[in-house]
Amino acid sequence: MADTDNITGNGANAENEIDLNESERLRRRVIELEESEAELKKLNRKNAREIQQLRDAVSYNEFNTFVKENQLSIRTVEQAKLEKYMNLLLMNSPNIIMFVDKSLRIVYCTDVFMKKMHTSETGAINGMTFQEVFGRFTSSESRARVGRLVDTLQRAMSSDDTLTLEDTGDLGGDGDIRKYIAHFTPMLSADGGNEGVMIIFHDTTEIEQAREEAERANAAKSTFLSNMSHEMRTPMNAIIGMTTIGEAASDIDRKDYCFEKIEEASTHLLGVINDILDMSKIEANKFDLSFTEFNFEKMLQRVVHVSSFRVDEKHQNFTVHIDARIPRKVISDDQRLAQVITNLLSNAVKFTPEHGAIHLKARLVKEEGNICTIQVEVTDTGIGVSDEQKSRLFTSFEQADSGISRKFGGTGLGLAISKNIVELMGGRIWLESKLGHGSTFAFTVQVERGSALPQSMLDPEVNWRNSRVLVVDDAPDVLEYFEEILRRMEVACDVALSGEQALGMIESGGAYDVYFVDWRMSGMNGIELSRRIKAVGAGNSVVIMISSTEWSLIEDEAKQAGVDKFLSKPLFPSDIADCISECLGLGGSEVEDTETDIEDRFEDYRLLLVEDVEINREIVQVLLEPAGIGIDCAENGTVAVDMFTANPDKYDVIFMDVQMPEMDGYEATRRIRAFDAPNAKRVPIIAMTANVFREDIERCLESGMNDHVGKPIDFKEVLEKLRKYLVKPD
Repeated sequence: MADTDNITGNGANAENEIDLNESERLRRRVIELEESEAELKKLNRKNAREIQQLRDAVSYNEFNTFVKENQLSIRTVEQAKLEKYMNLLLMNSPNIIMFVDKSLRIVYCTDVFMKKMHTSETGAINGMTFQEVFGRFTSSESRARVGRLVDTLQRAMSSDDTLTLEDTGDLGGDGDIRKYIAHFTPMLSADGGNEGVMIIFHDTTEIEQAREEAERANAAKSTFLSNMSHEMRTPMNAIIGMTTIGEAASDIDRKDYCFEKIEEASTHLLGVINDILDMSKIEANKFDLSFTEFNFEKMLQRVVHVSSFRVDEKHQNFTVHIDARIPRKVISDDQRLAQVITNLLSNAVKFTPEHGAIHLKARLVKEEGNICTIQVEVTDTGIGVSDEQKSRLFTSFEQADSGISRKFGGTGLGLAISKNIVELMGGRIWLESKLGHGSTFAFTVQVERGSALPQSMLDPEVNWRNSRVLVVDDAPDVLEYFEEILRRMEVACDVALSGEQALGMIESGGAYDVYFVDWRMSGMNGIELSRRIKAVGAGNSVVIMISSTEWSLIEDEAKQAGVDKFLSKPLFPSDIADCISECLGLGGSEVEDTETDIEDRFEDYRLLLVEDVEINREIVQVLLEPAGIGIDCAENGTVAVDMFTANPDKYDVIFMDVQMPEMDGYEATRRIRAFDAPNAKRVPIIAMTANVFREDIERCLESGMNDHVGKPIDFKEVLEKLRKYLVKPD
């Protein structure tokens, strides 16, 4: 039992040992497996890293290849774009560009050069030597010029720097002389070798012309300033000198003579200043027109009257011809139009010698709708203008000859101003002249047809065909003009070229109702003819003497010969109509166009004069003394406001200076308008200032003023404003 138990016990122990060994073995195996797994994982991680590295390497290579391919593609596109723009540059370059190789053959040239050489075939230029292309110019001057170009080209071949040559000539052989700056630039390769020369011809003709023109303009302005000094100092010298003489003179006639010369010099000086102001407005682009309706003939009459004194002084023959088709009333800027005609007439009188002839003509060129194109011509028998002088005559600060300003005077601005005015009126101005044979200045303007007036200037209720008129003048153009005017008026008219012919017509056909007789005729003069007309029994007839001579010089002799009236040349249709109507006892014509005689008396009104300069206040007070208007004075805007607000109903009109100390005219006007009184809103306030630019006038109106009077004060203009704003009692 015991042995059996022992055996059993030993067997159990043995089994236990076996189990322990197996467990140990299994544990170790597990450890080995775990270690193997760890190694495998480690290996896997290593392999994964290597695989990723391989993948990265493959991706990088692919990416790198892709980038390189794209970079190549981008470079190809950029290169194409670069070549495109390079071709565009060469095709459109205003400069002549050519490439010349080492053998002096042209391998490329731009289209500009091909056009210059009058060819479109590249083979006609490319591949040819420089000498072959330019060798067709055979003159000695051209050969010398080509020689200079070739010499510079050869020197550029052995140089590292750009060589420059100033070149003047005809590249294309067509007579077009141009100025160039030629640049010869060596074309160096990467290794520094010279592969040829690039030549660029830069055309500087226009630049040179602009520079020369600027230099001429600068010289003209210098001459102009010198002339201006002369033009302004001359009348100033007369004013100062005549003032001194007048102060010392005891004789009243001597003093009056001095006053007359002072007035003439002052008027001339004002004209010079106005020219300068007008030119300043033109250069500042602030020269504007002011349109109004006016009588075209009356405007011409005013212009002619301005020039008539100088015409009489030089005993010149002055005639006027107005086309009957021109509307009697038109709409335009009458003052600026008169300014142009006055300037042309002044020049004609100035440059025409004594006993010369001047003719003013106005005609209707065309009419479209209500727009009429009128052409005005001023023709003279003066010194004339050369072709070279014509080119700069309408330029600012220029005269035909700088020496002319010394001999005849003038600013050299009149024609430039006239040109600007005419162009603003939709027209143009030009000159036809030959040196020594007189000139014709002509211009066109566009005007609008104004309100309708009767075609005839005579009373339409009268049958004027029953009236007989004889015109006697030895100038055929005067007779023709008379016939045209009287035909338009439907008056029967005969003409005679001499006194003898006129007497023969009277003898054969009987007496006429009205005679227009020229005073100065060859053979029998007008005085003798008038005496004969009265002697043959034409006592009821009216004899009208026509002449450019001052009436006072021939009045006594003419009246003794039986002359009834005098009509001054040049002749205007309205003057002729007035004469006929008056002589036949029917009164004057065209009431709407005659100025009414107004007795300028304003005793019942009071004026507030606001002016800081004492002498200006004194001038206005003395000028207005005959008008009888009461005047109170204020030396600045502050005083003016105080005076008005103290008694706002006292003043009927205010003349307001603009530039004053303490308070200027603008602010004073605003304060008066803002004052709480009925008259503050309605009292006329008229600016009185030397600021004559349009923006200055507009500023006056914006501040509340009603109107504007320029300085120096024109008495007629002041009276015109008083008539306009002061209602006269019944």
